[in-house]
Amino acid sequence: MGGGNRWRFRGMGWAGDASPVLRWGRGGELRESRVGYGKPLGFRAVGERACRGARGNVCPVGAVVPGRSTGGLCPECTRLDRAHSVAADTIADDPRPYRVYLAWFGPGMVKVGITAEERGAARLLEQGAVVFSWLGRGPLMAARRTEELLRAALGVPDRIPYAQKRAVRALLPARAGERTAEITQLHARAVSLEGWPEALKRLGSGAADHMGVFGLEGAPAASGVVRELADGAAVAGRLVAAAGPDLHLLGADGRTLVVDTRVMAGWELVGSDPLGAVTAPVDELPRGVQDGLF
Repeated sequence: MGGGNRWRFRGMGWAGDASPVLRWGRGGELRESRVGYGKPLGFRAVGERACRGARGNVCPVGAVVPGRSTGGLCPECTRLDRAHSVAADTIADDPRPYRVYLAWFGPGMVKVGITAEERGAARLLEQGAVVFSWLGRGPLMAARRTEELLRAALGVPDRIPYAQKRAVRALLPARAGERTAEITQLHARAVSLEGWPEALKRLGSGAADHMGVFGLEGAPAASGVVRELADGAAVAGRLVAAAGPDLHLLGADGRTLVVDTRVMAGWELVGSDPLGAVTAPVDELPRGVQDGLF
């Protein structure tokens, strides 16, 4: 069973100044540690992977979870987490104002979504959105109706598998204007549509670019992704970029690997040589856009 007396990794987040932070938990205690681009990073997994618990709570049964799970939750905590998710449409009476947005992850890859206004751009950083633009502001149900309207009218999804976002990251245009062009055009189409709920206020254009925030400008393209951790598995390198839940590490062998921090959640991690070898299982990343990927 997963122990509660050790500091375990809980996940990656983004601080108010848009810098990546690593989150840790021990029982009900929480702490954060910042990571900086250009800094060495090395860690090794110890023991078994424990359920990280839902909504900041400790897993009531101390369950052990599989290494490949990106959710890092046992079935009971997964149900609890889903029951309180706005995305799951289980909450209809939230009084907070919400915002509707367009998010761009790479050429031809755009989604529409909603987020609580008080969260600012945190949701976009967590998703790895390279560019985004606000579309509207209003009550939750009006935001949901607008999201559905735009999804159908613009032909864009409300979800994109994360592996696709990661695969297109090496294809990002170097010029900011090329990255923002698609969002700017879609924004103009969106705000001109008929049928928006009266309760939702349309917001002006203005695309925000996270390329620099993520450290992706000039960063070497990643060639692989750490699939999972296991007892004793080590990951090491110099942090060159971070996007969404991903850390991009340049190893001593000159290879850049992506570490999906979602598969780190629940592990006890101890420091190891940042110049050492990566012993965790690694999957190759696709090179370029493959037929059928999108």
